[in-house]
Amino acid sequence: MVTALGHAGLRLDAPGIRLLADPWMSSSGAFLGAWFPFPDNSHLLTPELLDVDLVVVSHEHLDHLDLDLIAGLPPEVPVVIPRYPSTIMQRRLAAIGRTRVVVLDAWQRYSLGGDDWLTVIPEQCPMSHDSAVLIKVAGRSLLHTNDARISLGQTRRAMAEVGGQFDLMGAQMSGASWHPVRYEYDEVERERISTIKRVGKFKAVTRLVRQVKPRLVMPYAGPPCFLDDDLFELNSGLQPGGIFPDQGEALAWLAERLPEQPGVCLLPGDRVDLGSLEVTRDPQWQDFSLDAGSEARRRYLLEYADRRRAAIDAVWAANPPPAPGLAERFKAHFESLGTLSEYFLARIGMTVRFEVEGPHGGVWDAHIGPSRVRVELAGGGCHADYRLILDGRWLDGVVSGRTRWEELLLSLRFTARRQPDQYNDYLVGLLKHADRAALRAVEEFEAARDPEETIALTVNGETIEVSRFCPHAGEDLAETGVVVNGVLRCLGHNFEFDLTSGDCLNARSDSLHIKRSEPYSEAV
Repeated sequence: MVTALGHAGLRLDAPGIRLLADPWMSSSGAFLGAWFPFPDNSHLLTPELLDVDLVVVSHEHLDHLDLDLIAGLPPEVPVVIPRYPSTIMQRRLAAIGRTRVVVLDAWQRYSLGGDDWLTVIPEQCPMSHDSAVLIKVAGRSLLHTNDARISLGQTRRAMAEVGGQFDLMGAQMSGASWHPVRYEYDEVERERISTIKRVGKFKAVTRLVRQVKPRLVMPYAGPPCFLDDDLFELNSGLQPGGIFPDQGEALAWLAERLPEQPGVCLLPGDRVDLGSLEVTRDPQWQDFSLDAGSEARRRYLLEYADRRRAAIDAVWAANPPPAPGLAERFKAHFESLGTLSEYFLARIGMTVRFEVEGPHGGVWDAHIGPSRVRVELAGGGCHADYRLILDGRWLDGVVSGRTRWEELLLSLRFTARRQPDQYNDYLVGLLKHADRAALRAVEEFEAARDPEETIALTVNGETIEVSRFCPHAGEDLAETGVVVNGVLRCLGHNFEFDLTSGDCLNARSDSLHIKRSEPYSEAV
């Protein structure tokens, strides 16, 4: 029996085993009090729910690694996590007193007794530390993808590991991106970019589900909801479109394109039997509907926000206006990032301007690359490729160690602009990891790719050979590549490449290698 806990959280009950997978139920939310589970899952947080044999957590993000919940479990309950180049998960668990932490390598089995086991499947590219969890228990199988963009090849191996079709596949169909919602675009451009990203995510999952054909597919995890007044209007369902689809929208997409594929939307407390696939609904949701309309959604969220007001106020209290010396602390912190990876610095090669509001703020320019970072505290006098505008209280949390860059970015508590309007994954990677071993792993992964291996595409009757693996994150373009109007888009992360030049059109990336069967004609 699998019980949905909300977001990506699941509880599995089978003979001899009771486990929690990525439970997120903390009343304080995550990411500086910005994110909360949608809908509210607090009614499930009971002693009975927490009476388990183990917890498995896929990655470090605090909407999956619920430190408050895990800290309250009996000390003998093991916490199973994947091995990543960074040890941040181990350190965070140690900080809350967890001593029984089991670290699994990719595909390494953790015995659940008898023939039952679980394993982890990390993303192929170490730029993202995300993993799926594969569970085989009582003759049934569950692929819990969490936030991981696992490949078709990995999924096929997972099917071989469990001996055939998955009984249940949890599919992440909502992104957590702060682009474009925190960028200074007009409404039309913001919605255009949101639609591209939303549809790209949906298409990538659809391709995977079409090939895998699980007995039952369950979209989950999105969206979080935003209960702080400063972020409230970002919530899904208040206006059409947007970057954060809900579970019902995701399931409707799959049902339209894969009508023969059984699917289910589970709200917190809903259960599914992996044998019969019978669903038992939690009576909590008798008067709740995801498609009740924008006014009903707004009323629900306002009431939810009232219940969480104390937690949100506590986050603001824990991050007061900074003390004098913020500029100097920022300079020391940011220049120290420049010592972690020359490989990343060379691929960033830009100026990032921080416009810091509030007491002891200012305009500070970080000149990143090619071989070091230099921070100019009297900034503003040159072109800035990126500009981040934020309250000094949130930046002070990062430079003092209360918060990680990744948590600040996911909190959406900033605005941004960039010129040229191109994404730089190395800049984001440097900030979110800030870890020498993690950055070195990316460098080694990218150096090991074979740029000479190609696949053949037929575009308007012409055969074109292109690099098989996306220059960004190594996604297999035979699986994730789509061609529209002379542009190849990798559905893994929505990087776009011009099929004339091979250049990346919307981000900083190496080019695709392209070989044409005959001279290219603009008429093709």
